[in-house]
Amino acid sequence: MIGNVLLDTNIVIALFGNESSIRQQLAAVNEVFIPCIVLGELYFGARKSTYSETNINRIDEFASSSNVLLCDTETSRQYGMIKAQLRAKGKPIPENDLWIAAIAKQHQLTLVTRDSHFQHIEDLTTERW
Repeated sequence: MIGNVLLDTNIVIALFGNESSIRQQLAAVNEVFIPCIVLGELYFGARKSTYSETNINRIDEFASSSNVLLCDTETSRQYGMIKAQLRAKGKPIPENDLWIAAIAKQHQLTLVTRDSHFQHIEDLTTERW
């Protein structure tokens, strides 16, 4: 068992796609959290899709049964530190991913993702599923 995890958007999409490996990995964790930013990305994707209403309903159901973490002042502090460190390294990453990483660091969660650019963030624990 690996403890508490925070899911990135690409992992939630894989979960929605019923990837058995994701379900198996989730069964081995203590507690699962979703950043509010991930929900925003999912809702945006749903609005662009052919089956918009169906996808929005699915996200609504998922959100209502998930531990959703919001941004606050401490998240903003983490965001500023991460962005400054990445800028100094010349390794920018997408803005939404900065916020997701900030939430993970704030709550000392392992970020589960398929994006390799999170590896450039100091003191961020990640797992690739």
